[in-house]
Amino acid sequence: MQKLSFAEAIEKIRAEDSRYAEDAYYFIREALDFSLKMFKKPSHGPVKERHVTGQELVQGIGQFALQQYGPLAKTVLEYWGITRCEDFGELVFNMINAGLLGKTEKDCKEDFSGGYHFDDMFVKPFLPSKKPAAHKPRPTAHKEKPKETV
Repeated sequence: MQKLSFAEAIEKIRAEDSRYAEDAYYFIREALDFSLKMFKKPSHGPVKERHVTGQELVQGIGQFALQQYGPLAKTVLEYWGITRCEDFGELVFNMINAGLLGKTEKDCKEDFSGGYHFDDMFVKPFLPSKKPAAHKPRPTAHKEKPKETV
């Protein structure tokens, strides 16, 4: 059997599980690379040396989403069908089952549970830090009307 390209594998995954947009899989792949760098793991070599845990990946994905999309991160993820950290696990394990990613014996979907609430990660950093000061009208200089001349 010929090995599928990444795009073909994603197409096959989505034919069986259409919960997530195609772009979500590309994002996860890029977020994994980001996470490997974030946690100073080599990008090549033995799996043990370059492996990130589910919780590390959850944190890396969050940081990558903020870096890529800023205040729109939550909106973009929701558009792709991702609304909680457990969805990251679903995406990753879809990719593992398709042979796109590897895993250790200890890895499981539950590793992605309880990472963070999306509002805490993707909304709160962009909220104003202080209550805005009450609006005080600016004093305006009173200008006298010019006198009419006859």
